[in-house]
Amino acid sequence: MTMIPEAALEALATAAGTGNATRDADRVAPLLTDWRGRFHGTTPMLLLPRTTEDVVAIVRAAAHWRVPLVPQGGNTGLVGGGIPPVDGSAVLVSLTRLNRVRAVDPDGLTLTAEAGVVLEAVHAAAAAVDCAFPLSLAAKGSATVGGLIATNAGGVQVLRHGTMRALVAGIEAVLPDGSRLDQLTGLAKDNTGYDIKQLLIGGEGTLGIVTAATLRLVPAPAHRSVAWAGVASPAAALALLGRLRRVSGGQVESFELVPDIALQLVLRHVESARAPLAGSHPWHVLVELAGPASLETLLADELLGAGVDDAVLASSVAQAAALWALREAIPIAERREGPAVHHDIAVAVAAMPAFTLAATERVIAAFPNARVIAFGHLGDGNLHFNVRPPADVDAVAWLAPRREAITALVHDLVTAAGGSISAEHGIGVLKRDDLARLGNPAKLAAMRAVKAALDPLNIMNPGKLV
Repeated sequence: MTMIPEAALEALATAAGTGNATRDADRVAPLLTDWRGRFHGTTPMLLLPRTTEDVVAIVRAAAHWRVPLVPQGGNTGLVGGGIPPVDGSAVLVSLTRLNRVRAVDPDGLTLTAEAGVVLEAVHAAAAAVDCAFPLSLAAKGSATVGGLIATNAGGVQVLRHGTMRALVAGIEAVLPDGSRLDQLTGLAKDNTGYDIKQLLIGGEGTLGIVTAATLRLVPAPAHRSVAWAGVASPAAALALLGRLRRVSGGQVESFELVPDIALQLVLRHVESARAPLAGSHPWHVLVELAGPASLETLLADELLGAGVDDAVLASSVAQAAALWALREAIPIAERREGPAVHHDIAVAVAAMPAFTLAATERVIAAFPNARVIAFGHLGDGNLHFNVRPPADVDAVAWLAPRREAITALVHDLVTAAGGSISAEHGIGVLKRDDLARLGNPAKLAAMRAVKAALDPLNIMNPGKLV
């Protein structure tokens, strides 16, 4: 284990403030393993700042003593980005106590929240003033604003509203030298040079620690229409999406592609789940339209069109929630089914149907009897391409000698298709080597230069991303 000097740890504890540091192993242990249980770390100390000023003091002390810091939000990440290294060479900084919604401006359609505010609380604060924050994902009850920014989170509404890059109007952060970046005003127009906040968004804590953000809101839609449809293929699903976007004037909020194998896992492992349709269908879509006027008739008419084999239109808020619960339960059902190799990839929307089928064939050809579960956000090209062991085998034993080769093949296929090996989960530790292997050399060189310029001591989440 790499030892951090006792004097440095004492200086960091003092900087964090009274009651904001602990070495209690029981308190720290739950934060040292990621959600999927793949990454495990060690740290000599956990810091829990309550204010931005606390974070400033922590970073200044860390810079003085050259102690690496690993920021963490709700610990819902899937690539190991918020887990400290195994050698104990870094101090973990949890932002969960920075949990205030500082301001809500319904006229300016913005909300300012600290890094530790969970997404569900942002939704509630926006709804209280008849607005909405248009980003949602399954971990909304634990994912925090800081983590969402660090990974440039996407979720199910990207096709209409964009990722966090589009939804962050302003940012407050502590840079590696301990200086405070204050850009919370959220100006719609500001052409005063480089947009530093965009470096921090998606930076996975390697360029600074985000402490607060001003988020963009939208007026709460007066009407929502939700439906589940069975289709013959991803191509049929994409054709339906195209028609809906044209006839609705762009009011398609979400459009999720779900293979039947994923739905069957949910029905098997989630007790409350019920099949949405009577028949069997190889592919399904979950679609939501939102706008100022009722869209049920429009949606119902389109669902009767070519390429849709059967459909159900939610007739109540409860039914809509039940349909969404089926989609959101896929990761839980997969976890209960057992281990798999998970990939979060993106290709051009037009290429997604063909890529989904072709990549599935290539993987099964290379790894006979493997089960591919490819689901995700068809409208923005984001595919969760997960490879499961064959049925009735020892999953751990089957995966052990094949995991790296499976991922290499999937990432090679998506790179050859002009896509991305990380659509919304980030790079962290999990994909760092493949990014170095497959990433554009010019982009990688620029990223490393930015990292070296802003964090010359390499104390901000070292070993992640670049």
